[in-house]
This record gives sequence, structure tokens and C-alpha cells, in this order.
Amino acid sequence: MPRSDATSFAIDSFPDAPPEGERWSTWDGATHGPKPRPDWVITDLGAVEQDLGVLKTGKEADVHVVRRWVPDGTDAPAADVIMAAKRFRTGEHRLFHRDAGYLEGRRVRRSREMRAMARRTDFGREVIAGQWAGAEFEALKALWDLDLPVPYPVQLSHTEMLMEFIGTDGVAAPRLASARPDRDDLPDLFEQSREVLTRLALHGWTHGDLSAYNILLHEGRLVFIDWPQIVDIIGNPQGFDFLHRDVHNLCSWFVSKGLEVDEEELFGDLVAAATSRW
Repeated sequence: MPRSDATSFAIDSFPDAPPEGERWSTWDGATHGPKPRPDWVITDLGAVEQDLGVLKTGKEADVHVVRRWVPDGTDAPAADVIMAAKRFRTGEHRLFHRDAGYLEGRRVRRSREMRAMARRTDFGREVIAGQWAGAEFEALKALWDLDLPVPYPVQLSHTEMLMEFIGTDGVAAPRLASARPDRDDLPDLFEQSREVLTRLALHGWTHGDLSAYNILLHEGRLVFIDWPQIVDIIGNPQGFDFLHRDVHNLCSWFVSKGLEVDEEELFGDLVAAATSRW
């Protein structure tokens, strides 16, 4: 395909600039997700990327929609994919309002970094941002390997994590909080939730901030998102409190939709699962 005059000018004037999009693929130099990778992951270094806009804003991070594709006219096979880019805040506007409890047990080796984190200096906030991004990426890798319903973590570059976009034709799947499932579907959705929480507990984990706002409903299947604060139930002194809150938030949503569930029974089952390892 012949290049346009504008494209030719960009390439000739700025040889390091991509022929299309906003930037070259960020795959090179990033930390990559687990193998085997899904077929849709583009690893070609000749690929380009473009930010398509904000999907969600939050106190700790913003989620953008990013397109990665291989331009026409290259030797690589044609490929095009939409991903979610989670970018953790690092500046003064960042607010990890509960990070003291979640970071219990997470430490860095360098005393300078520990002091900066404790004082919440600009550098300390950068360190915390990196910890949260790294924690979520590692959590998603582990959960994906366990075949749990989470987005595939494509890559991590400092405080930006690219992951699977959950949706259809560029339209994001709704959060459970805003979805309107049929009443007849509620028992199945609750059983999906119970299975996920049970399998987590059997490995000693709980989400730590679970609610209907960080569960997506896609084609009848629940997908659990937002994992930077995943909690070690036994290792964290507040682990069972976090577990109980997760159960309460989940069950409260189902009860509000008319499904009778026993919150304390589920919590007891999860405690038994978590402590069965010891």
C-alpha cells in the first residue's frame, strides 16, 4: 500500500516515529504475562498503539482503552486487538486511602524506599504505585494460571498494565452493579461467585475489596477485576476481616436483587477452606 504524503513526511522527518498510531508497541522491555499466551496477544515489535480514551477513572488508577495493531505493508501477519490499559496514579493526586492495611507484610529491601513510603514523599508515592501495579500483575498471573475468571495480564511497564479487554466489539462488559440480569439467572451467578471465592480461599487468598463494582458480567459469565489489594487471609493480621467484608458486599448485592443467600454460612465455608491448608 503506498504511503500518504503525511505519513511519508512523518517517517522521513522522524525516523523513530511509528508510521501509524501514537507510539510503537510497548511489548519490548515490558514484563510479560504467563504462557501459553492467548492467540490474540500481539508480540510483534513492529506493532503500533493508540489510546482510544478513558474507560474508567478511579482514586488509585485510570483505565484506558488501547488499540494495538500491525500496520499494513509489513512482513508480519495482520493483527489488531483492543486492550485495557490500567495506569496507576503516581503524583500528588493519588490516594490509596486504605493501603496501610493492604500493604501489611509487603516490604521493600531498601531503607530509603521504606522511609519514603512511610512519609508519603513524591518518591515514596512512586514506590507505592510500582508496588500496587506489580502486585496486581502478579496476582492476575497467578489467578490466570489457576484458570479463574480474570482478564489475561498482557504486560507490565512500571505503572502501566495492559490486560485483556472484557467486552464485545469495543464495548466494555457492564459491571455487575449496573447490569440487570434476569431473576432466574441470579442463582447461577451466585454459584459462580461462590466457586471463585472458595477456590481463592483454598489458596489462602481473598479479593480484599470485592463488590458488584469490580465484577463484570459478560455473556452470562462473571469476570473478577481490580486485584492490586489481594489479601493473604492468614498472613495479613486483618485477613479474616477483609474476607468477611468481601462476603458481606457480595451477598448484600444478591439479597438486594431478591435472592436469599446465607452470608454467615458462606463466610464459615470460606474460613474452613482457608484454614484447611494449615
